[in-house]
Amino acid sequence: MAATERSLDLARAAAAAAADKLATTIVGIDVSDQLALTDVFVIASAASERQVAAVVDEVEDVLRELGAKPLRREGQREGRWVLIDFGDIVVHVQHDEERAFYELERLWKDCPHLDLGVVGTEQSGR
Repeated sequence: MAATERSLDLARAAAAAAADKLATTIVGIDVSDQLALTDVFVIASAASERQVAAVVDEVEDVLRELGAKPLRREGQREGRWVLIDFGDIVVHVQHDEERAFYELERLWKDCPHLDLGVVGTEQSGR
């Protein structure tokens, strides 16, 4: 089962919000066939803890305007890897070092990557 249109719209909006705050290497992964809890992972990188926080705040603000409330947020205190669960999508904002260490794209390599239509997404071929 492929990701719903609502999930894709939210993922594109999250990616655009992250790009507005200069996040890099923005990737969308359709995990709907592997996980029953969510359709899409959006993964974005930031160079500092402060930038991670700025990206997280912008993503939440933009998705809230679209009627999506975060169900859960984890990792905010450390500012190295923040996970925001919106139900339909899960947004991971990672410090560059965490991104390189945990390699979420490698863990989910069997799932289709999505074109989210923002600058930074073409860098997903790590």
